[in-house]
Amino acid sequence: MVDRLTSLDASFLYLEDAAMPMHVGSVMVFDPPKEGFDYENIIDLVSNRIAFVPRYRQRVQHTPGRISNPVWVDDADFDITYHVRRSALPKPGSVAQLEEFVGRIQARALDRDRPLWELYLVEGLERGRFAIVTKTHQALVDGVNAIDIGQVIVDPDAGREDQIPHTWRARPAPSGLELIADGIWSMVRSPGRVIQDSVHTVSNMHTLTRRVAGSATDLLGMLARTAARPAPHSPLNTAIGGYRRYVMLESKLGDYQKVRTRITKGNGNEHVTVHDVVLAAVTGGLRAWLMARGQAVDSGATIRAMVPVSTHSVGDDDEQDQVTACFVDLPVGEPNARMRLHQIAYSMQQQVDSRTAVGARSLSSLSGFAPPTLHSLGARLGNAMSRRMFNLVITNVPGPQQALYAADAEMVGSYPVIPLAKGQALAIGLTSYNGKVYFGLTADRDSMPDVEMLGQCIEEALAELVTES
Repeated sequence: MVDRLTSLDASFLYLEDAAMPMHVGSVMVFDPPKEGFDYENIIDLVSNRIAFVPRYRQRVQHTPGRISNPVWVDDADFDITYHVRRSALPKPGSVAQLEEFVGRIQARALDRDRPLWELYLVEGLERGRFAIVTKTHQALVDGVNAIDIGQVIVDPDAGREDQIPHTWRARPAPSGLELIADGIWSMVRSPGRVIQDSVHTVSNMHTLTRRVAGSATDLLGMLARTAARPAPHSPLNTAIGGYRRYVMLESKLGDYQKVRTRITKGNGNEHVTVHDVVLAAVTGGLRAWLMARGQAVDSGATIRAMVPVSTHSVGDDDEQDQVTACFVDLPVGEPNARMRLHQIAYSMQQQVDSRTAVGARSLSSLSGFAPPTLHSLGARLGNAMSRRMFNLVITNVPGPQQALYAADAEMVGSYPVIPLAKGQALAIGLTSYNGKVYFGLTADRDSMPDVEMLGQCIEEALAELVTES
């Protein structure tokens, strides 16, 4: 039996081009242990952990004549030193230098003839730190057979592992004749799949809904409602090139919690969440950025964000995380920070309560659903939907509030890297981890040379919320 890509997974290969690489990533920053941490340590760590994700030793093989979806086959020439790479920043190893490094490597497409992932050990950061930067193709991270490599290499317990003996052997890849025969048999056995594969947009939505949203009825209803009011015109929506800029922001989780506490205390505003405060800070930042650009911002101006959100209800019988995707019109025309927050909170609550959000439990077969994988699924959700429905994607994933380790090196920062969709110059990812909130802003290099200013505007908008609330 061949392991065939789903129509959704295959679509991320078909839609990829030089201006739109379809991989997600993360930037994890570490404090090294006293005995140090080098390239051999990361090779040993990944070599041990890769057994948990066999997909990371597989490559894509196409069926002759493309009569059916590609299949996953073991890479007989798998070379972990090709995928795990070493780099270093020149002195002083600043955040700006790391951002430039990430922007450059994330712009490069992955090699289709090898397993679709890369990992970089970046040495030479300030204060003796190092970073691990990952790239994983969206066709690979489906949340069932493969999770993001960034989730696999960190652990709540510090300590180096004994190296596991290398016993893996690649299974022989099917011949072209076998792939053709299997493809034909699949068509005979499941003729409906032919229609599904030939009209990939419909199949993408069907598969996406079944896996991530869980309800075709909810999704189709949402599509109909959103199509009736397409996303507003925005400078964020323009033709993009193949080069990227990347900005990293760090803030205190306590600041968002403080704003929420002050807003909700005795005012009957219990529906305001920390996530709403995050979106309000982003909205304030976008407003200031637009005005700095000389953009006209009238009182009713909005920017529509597609927001896949990971949530979990305390006391819920299902211990799995949940994924909810909402379309939120961010009120960038509203000058008052508190009012922006109330408008966002009301919009989010209305969507969840009225079930206009596409929401469902995460994949029940996956335990330990962690931020990198959730960001990957959020990016998949955004890339599978029409770009006319929203102006940008904002993924906000709650992470663990205790330290994680790669071997015995403590992770002190975790920044998501969200890919750009066609015609969208900006994507924002956030992860809360160990008392802080980490932003990763991915932008088109040519159309958003001022993305660093946007980052500063978001920080100032958060400070405004803290002060005014």
